[in-house]
Amino acid sequence: MPYTPSGFFCDRLIRERERRDGEGSLNKPLRFNGQDYNTLRQECIQRKSLFEDDSFPATVESLGFKELGHKSNKVKNIVWKRPKEICENPQFIVGGASRTDICQGDLGDCWLLAAIACLTLNEKLLYRVVPHEQSYSDSYAGIFHFQFWRYGDWVDVVIDDRIPTFNNQLVFTKSAERNEFWSALLEKAYAKLHGSYEALKGGNTTEAMEDFTGGVTEFYEMKEAPKELYKIMKKALERGSLMGCSIDSLVPARFETRTVTGLVKGHAYSVTAVDECKPSQHKDSKVRLVRLRNPWGQVEWNGPWSDNSKEWATLSKADKDKLQHQSAEDGEFWMSFEDFKKNYTKIEICNLTPDALEDDKIHKWTVSVNEGRWVRGCSAGGCRNYPDTFWTNPQYRLRLLEEDDDPEDNEVVCTFVVALMQKNRRKERKMGANLFTIGFAIYEVPKEMHGNKQHMQKDFFLFNASKARCKSYINLREVTQRFRLSPGEYVIVPSTYEPHQEGEFILRVFSEKRNTSEEIENRIEADHPVPAPASAGEESEEDQQFRTIFQEIAGDEMEISANELKNVLNRVITKHKDLNTEGFSLESCRSMIALMDMDGTGRLNLQEFRHLWNKIKQWQGIFKHYNADQSGTINSYEMRNAVNDAGFRLNNQLYDIISMRYANESMNIDFDSFISCLVRLEAMFRAFQAFDQDGDGTIRLSVLEWLQLTMYA
Repeated sequence: MPYTPSGFFCDRLIRERERRDGEGSLNKPLRFNGQDYNTLRQECIQRKSLFEDDSFPATVESLGFKELGHKSNKVKNIVWKRPKEICENPQFIVGGASRTDICQGDLGDCWLLAAIACLTLNEKLLYRVVPHEQSYSDSYAGIFHFQFWRYGDWVDVVIDDRIPTFNNQLVFTKSAERNEFWSALLEKAYAKLHGSYEALKGGNTTEAMEDFTGGVTEFYEMKEAPKELYKIMKKALERGSLMGCSIDSLVPARFETRTVTGLVKGHAYSVTAVDECKPSQHKDSKVRLVRLRNPWGQVEWNGPWSDNSKEWATLSKADKDKLQHQSAEDGEFWMSFEDFKKNYTKIEICNLTPDALEDDKIHKWTVSVNEGRWVRGCSAGGCRNYPDTFWTNPQYRLRLLEEDDDPEDNEVVCTFVVALMQKNRRKERKMGANLFTIGFAIYEVPKEMHGNKQHMQKDFFLFNASKARCKSYINLREVTQRFRLSPGEYVIVPSTYEPHQEGEFILRVFSEKRNTSEEIENRIEADHPVPAPASAGEESEEDQQFRTIFQEIAGDEMEISANELKNVLNRVITKHKDLNTEGFSLESCRSMIALMDMDGTGRLNLQEFRHLWNKIKQWQGIFKHYNADQSGTINSYEMRNAVNDAGFRLNNQLYDIISMRYANESMNIDFDSFISCLVRLEAMFRAFQAFDQDGDGTIRLSVLEWLQLTMYA
């Protein structure tokens, strides 16, 4: 479900505050659901009770929502048990964490398990995700914790050790060792992070690899793979990169089907090693090999260099030992690099930093992380195919300040990687959410506009082609691409393919040298021209009519209430047929009085009323300009320009709020809502300036002042 405006922006402010305090780093991860592992564990030890996690209970809700939901027969015989109820002498890790500790159960999360298998190859990375000093012996309290990278922050996820079983067997991930449970508990923590076990069904290995490392992933299609792919893969493993691969299935019904060679289509594999050997019949040449692992823990390649193939007989014992060759149905197997390229269609490499794997240099990369969101009717403009709304997407200014140290062909260029990731779509699956098709384009900023932080308008994109863009829009969690551009200023525009699709994202920009990226946020300010009251000689016929109506309604007191103001305005406004409006609501008129009521009576005198009428006439002209079709509404995208024409410069968050607050279901804003919005803006700017005595852009309010201000506005 989308956040409410207040909820979303409060959460965002809290997150930003936590980051300023150092929260979200590896050394100080955020506490998921506010749970602190050490505190909870100590409480359980003192009480001599085992931890039970109320935020991810041992119930159907934690299993799933559809195939594993209440109406599913699959869940009827599932019993949640602690390891000590499943076997004797349970262990967290037996003899070190290894690839054989991960065997897939009855859940389509091979993508996750392939990533876990890759993780076991790098002990430093593994124990970042699986913290040390967890066991079933030392002060066991039924509580464990794991750490994941989540949209720019590291989070610590606490779980209890109750695991789903059927006939005393683990339902989901299990280890080849019956009494080893770290992989099953890691899967449970990852399921909690996403809301349920079922939320983990189906995915891309890159998702989990990035959530384990905070790294950045690049794809290689085998048919377009660089000539040096073997060297790239070898270097990736040496640098601690995680690597997965898969065989695309053109027919969805054949997903995860075994071929005659023993390979499975539509299935995620881990690449666990690349190496070379010299068979006896090859006098001078070496054979390049790739080792892979099927997360099922069984079903292996049966071609050349498979476990029992004749090729192994041609190797010396030393070579066999070096390659750790063994014949076992454990899901792991070797194959030649040539067979690997022929059979697999895609390989993904998650680098801890985006160092190009084609060269030998390791660079120090800088990364900037920007959070954003697409809001329907405001900042969800779709791709370049929709020129009327594309410009309203969030925009990020990228400054490439220093060129690479070792440019190719003496070019003066800057290398950087852009990674656009959509957030929370997996967690929101139970509400019907699917991955959006996403992408981005990069535009060069003309020199005369350098340093100008204003949001680029529609005309800029109509008359300027993109300088670079992602290869294609795609429905993956993240789209990543490497670029080399000349030093200068650029604008990155991330978007969904279709407009009006609402969601959150993070945009990461990795660069080899000193560069910066930041969201283009207009400076928040307002013009306050107070129209001077017209003199008697300048009164138009409409002004005279108003004065007469005002005196008629106000009577001897010469002041009008909100209800009387409504009658005055609507008697005139309804004569403007081109506005196609039913007039102002009582609530709108109360806001108008709050804006113009200088003496605090809750009523307007003639002078205050005239100031108000002059404002309404000015805003009415703006509305008419954007209501060219005389439908009586302007769309929420045009509202940006209309607000700007009225003298208010706002940022994207405020435009988002305006759309959510004032637009109807069709994302259109009628005349009454338009005027109400401008009245509120004017009132809040005026109130802020009254409190901001020193003009530094910040104010301090007591709770009484805050409530007085917001309740009356």
